[in-house]
Amino acid sequence: VQLVESGGGLVQPGGSLRLSCAASGFTFSSYAMSWYRQAPGKEREWVAAITSAGGSTNYADSVKGRFTISRDNAKNTVYLQMNSLKPEDTAVYYCHACSTLLLFRLCLSKEYDYWGQGTQVTVSS
Repeated sequence: VQLVESGGGLVQPGGSLRLSCAASGFTFSSYAMSWYRQAPGKEREWVAAITSAGGSTNYADSVKGRFTISRDNAKNTVYLQMNSLKPEDTAVYYCHACSTLLLFRLCLSKEYDYWGQGTQVTVSS
């Protein structure tokens, strides 16, 4: 099983980035997908989630209206489009896959619960 994030980097406040997470080794279309982030000295924070078929999404209040999660099950890839970026969005962003996700945030499966290695996003002038 692999989840490989890409698309991170340095961007100025107000700018945009699109993160990608390429999945392999499991039936991607059967898993809910989420993005988390962790800033230095802080706990990992849930950012957004999308259901297995892509029909429903949910966002943390801190990113609602600025970030969009989407997926392409034909390409086994989930995306996070980030607009109007702020310095407080600076963090390592992680992709997460879960076979059984409750209320968009709680993974009920210990066995089918996968994480990527993360990609750094830095928002600074």
